[in-house]
Amino acid sequence: MSKLYGPSINSLTIINTVTERRFTRVMFDWPNITVVPSPSDQLGGEDLQRSKCVLGFVPIVYYSILLCVGVPVNILTAVALSRLVAQTQKALYVYLLALTGSDILSQLFIIFVGFLLETAVFHREVPNLLLHSVSVAEFAANHASIWSTVLLTVDRYVALCHPLLHRQISYPAWARRIIALVFLLALLSGIPFFWWSDLWRVANPPTLLDSALIWTHVTIIYFLPCSIFLALNSLIVLRLRERQRQAPCQEECGGVSARTAPWRRLGKSTAMLLAITSVFAILWAPRTVVVIYHLYISSVNKDWRVHLAYDLSNMLAMLNTAVNFFLYCFVSKPFRAAVRDVLLLRGTQLSHRRTLRHQQTPANTSMSSLSSGMNKRSHHEFTNPPTVAPLRAMEIRSC
Repeated sequence: MSKLYGPSINSLTIINTVTERRFTRVMFDWPNITVVPSPSDQLGGEDLQRSKCVLGFVPIVYYSILLCVGVPVNILTAVALSRLVAQTQKALYVYLLALTGSDILSQLFIIFVGFLLETAVFHREVPNLLLHSVSVAEFAANHASIWSTVLLTVDRYVALCHPLLHRQISYPAWARRIIALVFLLALLSGIPFFWWSDLWRVANPPTLLDSALIWTHVTIIYFLPCSIFLALNSLIVLRLRERQRQAPCQEECGGVSARTAPWRRLGKSTAMLLAITSVFAILWAPRTVVVIYHLYISSVNKDWRVHLAYDLSNMLAMLNTAVNFFLYCFVSKPFRAAVRDVLLLRGTQLSHRRTLRHQQTPANTSMSSLSSGMNKRSHHEFTNPPTVAPLRAMEIRSC
């Protein structure tokens, strides 16, 4: 009878003892699996299918190092960008400052609270209300970081393709209002994820609510931003190539330094933008694929390979919160100078005076050259009225 309908009491006790030892060993390897299975799960054999993390304590060490490096680096970035905003009054640095602040929030909520405290320290043995509230903060910080990059992309597109409009809206006060609106929308967009299922603990198939939240998540954090990046970056690259084709004509006509210098500065900021968006698209692509795979093919709890892929994809995605500092240093010379001033504890008054002197000198020079040019032109028209104008028109027409 026991062989046909189920194990006897003694055999069931042995199975329970072996299963408890097995789950104790799994909790020691990696604290994602913290829910002790029910007797029905044990009898049904589902404990044999429950996956465990083969990485052991590697994620804990990785996230600890990433937090210890990323937070100080982002704080240094924020201080340097704040100085550049005060010195130059450019909206570009305001958007970069917003991106840095949202990266700091992502590191605190996602890495420190989510991965280290809840998972590694408390083994997710915390109230469900706290878990879901932290989930809202994690998604809101994540959305703010990604859509700050979208704002930066839109600003660079307007600067290159619509310069007259950019002159009207490119000032710090306008940028701060837009950033405040985006941060508010990011917070509101994180509220529905209060009902986000814990992929590490829920072994049941995803429900309709889970499917809706997962597709909303991957659309907000990857598909929609990457579509905007691809469209606007393509237009920016085409515009820069057009300016490069026009550069030889400007060299023949003269005045190349005055006309191409602003476009060279825009080219450097565009290179920074392309680097930021490309790194984001590369680092977040594996996590998007794994989340969709978990939704339709295999659960994280049922397949150790999906569990491993999900761990590695999260590690790659969180790396994006700490790499922007090195991209800024590689591309931007003013940012490197600001970082050097911060590390050497230099004040901002001297550099601010230099900036003001640099801004005032071209204006005075242009006014003096304009007035001297007008005097020379009036004197030349008084002496030789009609000779030079047709020749100048022919030169411009030949270009």
